[in-house]
Formats: sequence, structure tokens, C-alpha cells
Amino acid sequence: APAARAARGAPAARAARGAPAGNRAGARSRSAPTGERSNGAPGRQGVPAGLGGDQVEGRRAVRGLLAGRRPVRSLWMADGLDPSPQLDEIEALAARRHVRVEVVPRSRLEAAARTDAPQGVLARAKAIEPVPLETLAAPRAGAGSRAGAGVAFLLVVAGVTDPHNLGGLLRSAECAGVTGVVLPRHRAAHLSPTVAKVAAGAIEHLPFALVGGIPTALAQLRSLGVWSLGMAAEGTVSLYDAPAVTGPVALVVGGEERGLPPLVRRRCDELVSIPQHGAIESLNVAAATAVACFEGARRRASQRLRAGADVGRLSR
Repeated sequence: APAARAARGAPAARAARGAPAGNRAGARSRSAPTGERSNGAPGRQGVPAGLGGDQVEGRRAVRGLLAGRRPVRSLWMADGLDPSPQLDEIEALAARRHVRVEVVPRSRLEAAARTDAPQGVLARAKAIEPVPLETLAAPRAGAGSRAGAGVAFLLVVAGVTDPHNLGGLLRSAECAGVTGVVLPRHRAAHLSPTVAKVAAGAIEHLPFALVGGIPTALAQLRSLGVWSLGMAAEGTVSLYDAPAVTGPVALVVGGEERGLPPLVRRRCDELVSIPQHGAIESLNVAAATAVACFEGARRRASQRLRAGADVGRLSR
């Protein structure tokens, strides 16, 4: 690569790239923000009282943030980064959103980061606001081509505490077309920077409800017409045979060590299991969630195709 592109943030590189000068949106200012956390610099102190999501790190996650609709308050990029199409796209999205990109020393960015590998990019944004449980349960208009379009396809996460697991299962859920996620307010992982990074932008597309207790939420979902399927190894019904997957449904997954708490199990309308064919007794919660979500997506898409074929025959 030409010497001008050897180090992101070098003046010659900026000139060769045609980056705007000054502090306009999309321009990368060499001067780091002044002041400490009170002046808006991200930091490790303080745990968000709600869902979180106000600090986003990692290139995929920051790209997803900028491509979405959440207000972005600041965007830092480490000095000296190698040229990358992902970084180019982040800069272009920032310019489109009128977000100023501030180039800061790598040590400063890493000190402010709350993940092990922020990949040289860190953003601060408005925290994600939870929505009422009733909103998640309601049919969605204009759901497009998502599996089971318009019908509630929810994921209820009961006690997952590992942020990597939560981020992984959120990424799978969004890809499978899940229409909303329910998280407990206490004793569970929320949308921390690690979760946002592992989810790779999925948190920008999923609505979240934050509830005081999962058992009460399941009872409320039942009253709203949403059937709850608890994922448990001892479930007597195979996930692949559960008829409720095709209707308004909430897939309920438990924590890493103990699975579904006893009261949550009792509140589920049905316990289902994933058939195992190997020597290991169980799947990781993120892997099990991926299997369940995509099985739900497959069954719901098949039902829509059959319904469309029936309508076609009737119209002839």
C-alpha cells in the first residue's frame, strides 16, 4: 500500500483519502476530547440502570449503530489504524449521520474501552429504551419477509449472565427473525459493550422489554395470546414436533449453569428439548438458542408458504 495509507490518521493519508478538514461531520479530528468522563468521554464507571447500549465498541457493532436510528453522541477512532474497508464504511456512515469522528491516541481509547478488543473504534450513543411487554406481543404490521411476518416470535432470556453468551444468542435471534426479546431487570446480563460487540449490530434491530420477573412476564404473555416454550433437556416434546412454534410464541431459555429456574419452568406452557445424538449431554445456551430460533424460523416460513399456496389455489 502507498506510504500515505500506511497509518490511519496520518496527515498524508487523510489528504490522499480526500477526508474533509476541520471538525465537520465525518472528519477525523486529531485533537482528543478534553476533560474526563464528566465531559462525555466513555468510561468504566457507572452501570446503566436500564438496558444499556450507550457504549458500543468494535467495528461491526459501531457500523450497525451508525446504520441505525439511535442518536450517536460521539465516535472515537484510534490513531495509526491500518486502512480497512470497514473503517471506510464507518467514516462514510458517520458523515451521513453528521457525527464527528475524533481520532484519539490508541492508549486513550483502550483506557476508555470496556471490552478486551475494541478494534480501534468506540462510540457513545443514547441508551436503548425498553418497550412494554404488550408491544412485543402485539402483531407487527409491515414485517416484510421475516419468518412468520406479523406474528409475535419472541425470545425470553431467563438468567443468562455471561455477556458473550447473551451477545451470541441475540445475534442468532435477529438473524432468525425474532421480533422481540424479554430480559429480566435483575441478576442477568444486559446490553453492555461486550454484549453489543458480540451481537455485531443485532441490538439495533431488536426491541427489548425489561421485566421485574420472568414468571410474571410469562403469565402476562399467556393472557396476551403468546404461548411460551421452555427449552429444557428434560422436555418430553421435541422442538421439531412442537406445534406452537408456528403461532405467537416465546422461546424461553435459561442460564448457563442451572438452565430454567423452577418457577419459570412451571410458568412455561410446554417444555421442549433439542434431540441430542452425541456423547455430550447439552449445548451451550447460545448454541441451543440458535438451533431453536432457526427451527422456529423454518417452520414459520413453511407455514407461510403453504398458506400462500392455499390462497393461490382458491383464487383460481
